Amino acid sequence: MLVTLKGSWALIFGVSSGMGRAAARALAAEGCHVIGVHFDMADGQEAADELAAELRELGVEAHFFNRNVAARETRAELVPAIKELTGGVGTRVVLHSVAFGSLVPFLPTEDAPKGVTAKQMAMTLDVMAHSLVYWTQDLLAEGLLPRGGKVWSLTSSGGTRVLSSYGAVSAAKAALEAHSRQLAVELAPHGVAVNAIRAGTTLTPALRKIPGSAEVAERARALNPHDRLTTTEDVAEAIVLLSSTDSSWITGNVIGVDGGEAIVA
Repeated sequence: MLVTLKGSWALIFGVSSGMGRAAARALAAEGCHVIGVHFDMADGQEAADELAAELRELGVEAHFFNRNVAARETRAELVPAIKELTGGVGTRVVLHSVAFGSLVPFLPTEDAPKGVTAKQMAMTLDVMAHSLVYWTQDLLAEGLLPRGGKVWSLTSSGGTRVLSSYGAVSAAKAALEAHSRQLAVELAPHGVAVNAIRAGTTLTPALRKIPGSAEVAERARALNPHDRLTTTEDVAEAIVLLSSTDSSWITGNVIGVDGGEAIVA
């Protein structure tokens, strides 16, 4: 059954830019209050403040926290805050849109004489994959994942392909998909659905940091049946649409939102 998102709450990790930002706008347009977590310096903080003000103009609450999403201390601080803000009702939508990892080749090169280090590898997987599990554990323990809730992670085709200097992030994306499947099964008795969205090539700040990203984007645009790249709004629209149901029967999937890019590439 389709339901309204008006008056419900969304928790968005990585809210200040890219897909997290677009999802916050789309959910707020449907009347969903937004709790956002981001990790930014001055420019990013300014962008987050502007977004929060924009959402409030839509008539919803917007509470943003500039914190390290992967830190245990952040969860210890924010889970009680989320409980208070939502009045104990919890979060209808949880979006894990975190792009913070090491773009270093595994083996030494002229630009990276040591190759990826154990610390860089561990940090990338902890932030981009494992943090989803730890947040889900803590939210569930406090009763903040209500029946009908939706947990979304954001993966990419890079989880199954090899790109220059993308090895650690690729491993994180593969782990994130595995975590999403496992959580889907374990949350099924609670009526909570968990899915990973595999967006098509999208011009986000995270993509632009990848070496050779301009060439990757141009190839993807040329191959896409729609003759354009995926936009963050495309992904946000899918999240809103698929979150507007009480059913938990669509769960444990990697859902492509790419305009057909993957089937022709």
